Amino acid sequence: MKKKLYRNTEEALLGGVVAGLADYYKHDAVFFRLIFVVFIFLTGLMPGILIYLVAWVLIPEPPTITPADSTDYTVYE
Repeated sequence: MKKKLYRNTEEALLGGVVAGLADYYKHDAVFFRLIFVVFIFLTGLMPGILIYLVAWVLIPEPPTITPADSTDYTVYE
């Protein structure tokens, strides 16, 4: 099964993009947040924020599993 990149909305500070990248690469989210903050200040505020917003739109949320309805599936003999 292939790995897929999803936004992590559980550990999200804003949109979950950086936390999703941390999950994808199996690293700590704080490490990725620090890298992203440094990237924003090195490139100027606008390119970094624009990249984050584009990633927020393009990276999907993880699929949710809905529980089955409460129908009783008990088999009686």
